[in-house]
Amino acid sequence: MANDEKMTRQEAGRKGGEATSKNHDKDFFKEIGQKGGKATSNNHDKHFYQEIGQKGGEATSESHGKKFYQEIGVKGGKARSTNN
Repeated sequence: MANDEKMTRQEAGRKGGEATSKNHDKDFFKEIGQKGGKATSNNHDKHFYQEIGQKGGEATSESHGKKFYQEIGVKGGKARSTNN
């Protein structure tokens, strides 16, 4: 990239992420993930989690289709019957 060209946000984010991953270990990422989860939990209520769960379920349904759910249902049924 020439000096007069600006870096995109995507490029800057990628470079920053790569540098961070080189400088920190698994425990660092685990710790910041837990902090983020706690902050999100403190700032949002049950409705927030219901809404994002609904959106995630809809996205999965659209991307995988009916056959996906049939297959995982069969797998779940088989696992359950072997555990009893």
